[in-house]
Amino acid sequence: TISAPPTAYTVTGGGSYCVGGSGVPVGLSSSNVGVNYQLYHGSSAVAILPGTGLPLSFGLYTTTGIYTVIATDVVTSCSNNMTGSAVVSVNPLPATYTVTGGGSYCTGGSGVSIGLSGSATGISYQLYNGSSTIGGPVTGTGSAISFGTFTSGGTYTVIATDLATACVANMTGSAVISINPLPTVYS
Repeated sequence: TISAPPTAYTVTGGGSYCVGGSGVPVGLSSSNVGVNYQLYHGSSAVAILPGTGLPLSFGLYTTTGIYTVIATDVVTSCSNNMTGSAVVSVNPLPATYTVTGGGSYCTGGSGVSIGLSGSATGISYQLYNGSSTIGGPVTGTGSAISFGTFTSGGTYTVIATDLATACVANMTGSAVISINPLPTVYS
């Protein structure tokens, strides 16, 4: 007797994720009952799932490389490579720089400056006072940047976003602005 190999379905998922992220999903577009589906990372077996008659999810993966699936019929032991592959890659986070400036000034003064010790091109830097955004994002230049002079008290931080990958990183440290009252006026 000649047994037919399992139906070839398409490997799904893959893609890029940011360092520290949960990874990307890898799956199969469909499956058959009575068939086991073995996921491989390169030549290493990673996970095996029984067919359900529905699409399969092997879960999230963070190890970079190429993922493929081989199906094996549990009765006939006939096997077949599934179509395509899922490629997993990781994107780096933006480089961290130190928030600069801050300090105190006297009521009615012009405020104090806040900046960043460095920056990278292709990265957007957003200034925050607490959880509130301050102004619009500033695009990196490859050198130190200034966000300007500020008069509102609080703790200022910066979050960087890679414009190509959307990976996000908190910059190091913070700048605190405090306002000193003027001496009491006497006659």
